[in-house]
Amino acid sequence: MGAKGKHSSPDLTDAQWQRLGAYGVPIEAAAGDVLFRSGDRRYDLILVESGTVDIVREPLAWVEETTIATLGARSFVGELGLLNGQRAFLTARVAEPGRMLRVDHEALQRLMAEDDELCDLMLRALWARREELRKGPAAWTLKIIGSARSRESAALRRYAERLDLVHSWVDADDPVTAAAFASHGFSADDLPVAIVQGENVVRATPGRLAELLGLAYAAEDDFTVDLAVVGAGPAGLAAAIYGASEGLRTVLLDAVAPGGQSAATSRIENYLGFPFGVSGDALTSQASLQAFKFGVRVVAPCEAVRLESTTGGLQLTLADGAIVSARAVVVTTGVAYRSLDLDRWKDFESAGIFYAASPLELRQVAGAEVAVVGGANSAGQAALALAANGCHVRLVVRSNDLSAQMSSYLVDRIVEDPRIDVHTGSQVVALHGDHDLERVTLAGGTDGTVECRGLFCFIGAEPATDWLTGVERDEHGFVHTGADVIGLGAAWRDLGRMPLPFETSIPRVFAAGDVRRGSMKRVAAAVGEGSSAVASVHRALAAAEVFA
Repeated sequence: MGAKGKHSSPDLTDAQWQRLGAYGVPIEAAAGDVLFRSGDRRYDLILVESGTVDIVREPLAWVEETTIATLGARSFVGELGLLNGQRAFLTARVAEPGRMLRVDHEALQRLMAEDDELCDLMLRALWARREELRKGPAAWTLKIIGSARSRESAALRRYAERLDLVHSWVDADDPVTAAAFASHGFSADDLPVAIVQGENVVRATPGRLAELLGLAYAAEDDFTVDLAVVGAGPAGLAAAIYGASEGLRTVLLDAVAPGGQSAATSRIENYLGFPFGVSGDALTSQASLQAFKFGVRVVAPCEAVRLESTTGGLQLTLADGAIVSARAVVVTTGVAYRSLDLDRWKDFESAGIFYAASPLELRQVAGAEVAVVGGANSAGQAALALAANGCHVRLVVRSNDLSAQMSSYLVDRIVEDPRIDVHTGSQVVALHGDHDLERVTLAGGTDGTVECRGLFCFIGAEPATDWLTGVERDEHGFVHTGADVIGLGAAWRDLGRMPLPFETSIPRVFAAGDVRRGSMKRVAAAVGEGSSAVASVHRALAAAEVFA
C-alpha cells in the first residue's frame, strides 16, 4: 500500500476527487483511530480528504511494528484485498486527524461499474500496491516454509503465487534455514509451515490457508447467486467475467486456484492480441483482475462434489458440505493430467516430476538436464521455455512424427534449437534416484539411461467430470451439450424447449471448455466457449422468468 509509484498513488484532479467522494460516507478521524485492523474480514476503502494515515505491519514474534507507508490528503487507503475478499493483513491507523470518507464494498462495486475513468485509476492503483507489497516487509505477514522437493510444499507455494498473495518463501532445504527451523521446535514432519500474522500453522494446506485469509467459502457467504461457475480455467474465467459484467451475481469456484491448465503453460503464442506471446500465469493474473473488477466472488480451493436440480433452482454441494445455490451453473472443470505408469512415479512428483513449466518449476531446474514427454503444443512450449532457461532438453515423443500433433511454428523452432534433442518413437520406461529424480531410461527410437533432474509430463488429460453423476456424458466422460444431448427427460418436456448451445442434459446447467465433448482444446477456444455459454445462460434465465 506504499506511495512510491505514480500508479499506486495517482494524482487526482478536482473533478475526479469530487466524483470519488460521492461514493463515500464522511467521518471525522481522530489521531490514533484504527480505520481497519489486520485480520478484519470486511473493511472499507478509505478516502483521505485531510489528515494522514499510517499503514503498518503489526508486530510479529520476531520483529517490531513496521510502518509501510503514510498516506496524506487526496489519497486513498486500500489494496487488492478490497476486491477479492481477502482479510486485511495490514492495519490503517490515523496519524494526523482530519476528514475522511468510507467507501464500503457495495459502493466500491458501483464505482467500478459506473465510472470507467475512476475504475481504471483504482484498478491500476490497487494492483500496483499489491505488487509493491509483495516485494517489501509486508510479505512477512505470510511466510511459507517448505522444501522444493515436497509435493505439499510445492502445492502451497503454487497456491500463493497463483492468487498473487503477498507472501515470502523460505527454503527449508537451506542449511541455515534448517538450523533456525529446528531451533524453534519444528521438525521435518511439520512441513510445510505457514506463519500467518505470527500464527504457526504446521502441515499447512491451501484450504487451511484460504480459511485464515478469508478466501474460503464461508457460511456467511450463503446466498443464491444468479450464476455459479465451477472451474477457473480460461473458460471459467471468461464465463464469470462476462456474466458479472452483464449484471449477473456471480461466484467462481475452483478446486485448486484460478488458471487451470493454462496457468501451467509457459508461453502461449497463438492467442489473439499477444504477438510476442503471453505466459499462462500472466494471462490468468489479468483475467483474475478483470473478474475482481466486475465483482466476481472468486473462491479457491473449493471443490464441488455434487450438483442437483431442485424446485428452487440448482444446488452445488462442496467437499466440506457447504451448499451454493444458483439459478444457473456453468461447468468448466477442464481435465486432469495423465501420468506414466512407472514404478516410483508418485515418489518423484514434485521431486523431479512436473506437469507444468511455469516460472515456479523453471526456477527449480534452471541449467539442468531435463526431459519433456509429449508430442502436442503444450510439450513443445515447455521444451522451448526450458531451453531458454539454460536447460539441455530431451523431447521424448511416442510418435515417429513430431508434426503429427504439434503446430508447425513450434516444430520449426524446436528443430532449430541446439539445446533441444528430439527423440521420436521413444518412451520413458524407468525412473532412477534416491530422494530426487536423477536419471531416466529411454526405450524405442532411443535406448539408454540419461541424466535427468526434471521430467515434464504433457501426455494429455481426462475430463474432470466424475462428480457430475446426473449429467449426460460420452464414453470418455466428456459432457454432451446442445444438439448432442440425447436423453431429454420430463424437465425438458415441461419447459417446452430443446437444450440451448452449451446447455447440458440438465436445464440451466451449461458446460464449456475442455470438459465439453467436441471442444477444440485451445485457450482461445475455451475463452470463446465460456463467454458464449453466458449468452445461453441469459436466454435460459429469461425463459424461466417468463415461464414462472
